[in-house]
Amino acid sequence: MLRIVSLQLMATVVAGVIAALLGGWSAMFSAVLGGLCCVVPNGIMAVRLFANAHRAGGASPATFFIWEFVKIILTVALLFATAKLYHDLNWLALFAGFVVALKSYIILLFRH
Repeated sequence: MLRIVSLQLMATVVAGVIAALLGGWSAMFSAVLGGLCCVVPNGIMAVRLFANAHRAGGASPATFFIWEFVKIILTVALLFATAKLYHDLNWLALFAGFVVALKSYIILLFRH
């Protein structure tokens, strides 16, 4: 799972570079912020699930679903905070960065 999060982070950086070339600095920051709205909650969930898997009782399905719910709430909160706090927001770049990070795991599927 940590491999997927690192791939999402790399895809976010690539999306930011492409957005900078196409739309300037505000588009780059918007794309990177959009990607981070996906990467940060996934990273937190991955770390928590990894920690729970190495406990004495192991990971349970309930733990997974609880952290999935926390991840969704955190993603929505980060998107809302980004929209409220970054005044030069480029919505297209934000959405593109978010989708690129969200769907970057497909690259790992075609790797093998």
